[in-house]
Amino acid sequence: MEIIMDQYRVLLLLICYLLAPALTAAERPNIIIMVADDLGWSDVGFHGGDIDTPSLDLLAAEGVELSRFYTTPICSPTRAALMTARDPMRLGVAYGVIMPWMNIGIHPEEHFMPQSFRAAGYQTAMVGKWHLGHALQAYHPNQRGFEHFYGHLHTEVGYFPPFGNQGGKDFQENGRSIERDGYETFILADEVSRFIRERDQDKPFFIYMPFIAPHTPLDAPEDLKRKYADMEDNRLPARSKNTDETRKINKLMGQPSARPLYAAVVDAMDQAIGRVLDTLEQQGIADNTIVLFFSDNGGAAYATGGADNVPLRGGKGETWEGGIRVVSLLRWPARLAPGQRMDQIMTAMDVFPTLAAAAGVTPGNDRFELDGRDLWPAIAQGKSAPRQDLVFFASETPIRGSFMFTAFNDHWKLVQEVQQGLLSATVTNYLFRISEDPNEYNNLASVYPEVVAEMAGAIHYWRTLYPVAGTRSELVPPPGWRAPKDWSGYPRSLAETQDGPAPGMPPEFALRPLDFQHGEAGRLIYNCEPYEFAGGGLCK
Repeated sequence: MEIIMDQYRVLLLLICYLLAPALTAAERPNIIIMVADDLGWSDVGFHGGDIDTPSLDLLAAEGVELSRFYTTPICSPTRAALMTARDPMRLGVAYGVIMPWMNIGIHPEEHFMPQSFRAAGYQTAMVGKWHLGHALQAYHPNQRGFEHFYGHLHTEVGYFPPFGNQGGKDFQENGRSIERDGYETFILADEVSRFIRERDQDKPFFIYMPFIAPHTPLDAPEDLKRKYADMEDNRLPARSKNTDETRKINKLMGQPSARPLYAAVVDAMDQAIGRVLDTLEQQGIADNTIVLFFSDNGGAAYATGGADNVPLRGGKGETWEGGIRVVSLLRWPARLAPGQRMDQIMTAMDVFPTLAAAAGVTPGNDRFELDGRDLWPAIAQGKSAPRQDLVFFASETPIRGSFMFTAFNDHWKLVQEVQQGLLSATVTNYLFRISEDPNEYNNLASVYPEVVAEMAGAIHYWRTLYPVAGTRSELVPPPGWRAPKDWSGYPRSLAETQDGPAPGMPPEFALRPLDFQHGEAGRLIYNCEPYEFAGGGLCK
């Protein structure tokens, strides 16, 4: 009887959705995007984890689990994909994260998701970790569609004051350095709740809430440290050579497991999510608020990270499923029946067009073609959204010249490990029928060499879209580099820079032939649309 009633409710919601008129500005849903930083696949209650996550479990019970949600294996590329609906390879941020000593950011001409929602009448706020560029104010949140920015330009600022990075303070409100006491995760939740309570009630809101948690360096309130102090590290091997070696070395050195402290950090994040959900209920707007939650990449399963992705293989920085397939939930009580699960591929690039469709907002990117797809019909109506085209991700973390690539669709997945030397490169291929082998146990590369060749060729061509001057793995700064004492005063204002992007050293007439000569190394010309007959090396 219960099954029949659930089916009836789903049918009723579907009928209401199909018959509903176009949303007016006042009727549009509020939107909150919550992003965890390095959360493991198995570290939530609804996946059988041993960490208390009642708030996320509630979202799973009341919403839709996006069970095949994919991100890049590392932080900045995922955030770039989320904000632009564009492939990070095109943006020049596919291989690594934006370090404090880098001057890279997302091109000012790229259109960001909050710009579209703001143009549609939404109040827009970003509370948390940015990590998409700091060296120019043109890269900052307030210049990318967010009316309100409260948080950090960088990662690894710590969970308690002084919230510094490389010795420089990094806690800002709309470009002004601020002082705050308390635990960072809870501070962010309080600010989001404040924004919701003090909002203009005649307008919907769009809030982006990217946590630092549970990223290293791990720290938590004392009560949560005590709660998990006796937690045993019973994680199974990650089945990744690099990840599992870090754990072995950690044990040989007599270092304690990071698992108990990691659990405390995850618990705190879940409590912060609960505070925001409670605020929505208190304001009477929970039913018409879309809450999307996901992790920016797979859990940091290496020794100092403490995360667990099992049964998925590998973890953060790797293109195994454990590095790119992440926990994701979406709740909208007014339009979606509870307790559903969508098993179709969705990526961070798909979020922008999908949420825009759900809210009746037109994506304002009229210059560059979006790589993301609108999956709202698949989520709301259960429509099939097959993925025949390939999805590509890459990583060069943490070792420069040590790459991991992947290309996958509904059926096949190719993982490539590339060790690049000065005179040669070693490529190891792993091929999986990912629809039948989601945990990547059976390497079929030797059985289907023709499939490997085709997918490897696709990866090779895809790499040519990468700008030569984009991010690479640079774990230490250039010699002599110093961080500012206060990151809020670090960049120059947009008015104090040139009117357009710097052209670089080559004269314009030499740029195209030089771009062609770089070939598989990547692009010199931004947003180059390559000719296929030239092997991807000549711009149209």
